[in-house]
Amino acid sequence: MTDGIVVVDKPAGLTSHDVVARIRRMAGTRRVGHAGTLDPMATGVLVVGVGRGTRLLGHLAGTDKSYDATIRLGAATTTDDAEGVVTGGAPAGGLDEGLIRSAVAALVGPLDQVPASVSALKVAGERAHAIVRRGGRVDLPARRVQVHAFEVDRISYSGDHADLDVRVHCSSGTYVRALARDLGARLSVGGHLTRLRRTRVGAFPLATARTLEQLARCWEVQDLTTAALASFPSLRLGPEQARRVRHGARLDAVALPTVTAPVAVLDPDGAFLALYAAVGDDATSATAVAVFVD
Repeated sequence: MTDGIVVVDKPAGLTSHDVVARIRRMAGTRRVGHAGTLDPMATGVLVVGVGRGTRLLGHLAGTDKSYDATIRLGAATTTDDAEGVVTGGAPAGGLDEGLIRSAVAALVGPLDQVPASVSALKVAGERAHAIVRRGGRVDLPARRVQVHAFEVDRISYSGDHADLDVRVHCSSGTYVRALARDLGARLSVGGHLTRLRRTRVGAFPLATARTLEQLARCWEVQDLTTAALASFPSLRLGPEQARRVRHGARLDAVALPTVTAPVAVLDPDGAFLALYAAVGDDATSATAVAVFVD
């Protein structure tokens, strides 16, 4: 086992938990977790932590994400995707392309989005998706998300449906299925997701991901230092400061590169030691967020 991050290209049909179970067998340890759940129908980047890499996951899960997706206009479903039961809709085969693109543009920026009902969010201690899949109903409150980009690559028409191939760049917590639902509602025709592929999680693009079959043939782990430097601003310390970090002590008289995000602090040789955060708005003082050395 090597501590670090494994970037998996998740196949369709597996849950994120299924992927973790397979990585556990490959790595020979149960200390494996993932950042950012993907539905079974979805494919693409799933960031998996192994060993001490699991301690990075909570800090990586909140990063921006990018997706390629296909949205079908003309039908709404119970799950906002193709796995659900159609609940209504209106013919979309004659929708004007300009009208579609205008409605897409209106969903860019800060949004108060009601999460997809089939989600991992908990309602009274139970996952929302479990309630919905057994025929129950959930009412989830809207929450503020940020859609940085929502771009239409292609529109095709077939019968009463219009299929949109889109690219989305959004904040953590944004549901692309909910964007499909809301786009259909805005156009008064209903909409749902038929394809979803995550192409990036923070600093980890699809180009760095490996399939489970590839990992089984050639085990590939990104070490902690490489993963931390890709994901966070960094600061190299002197010997005495590095000694203090190993004990999780507060740092004073430092020059943090930012006060708005965790900073990866390194020893004099450039090895990753810990994540530290500024004390308030003071870029010269920092406290430990997570220490990665024994």
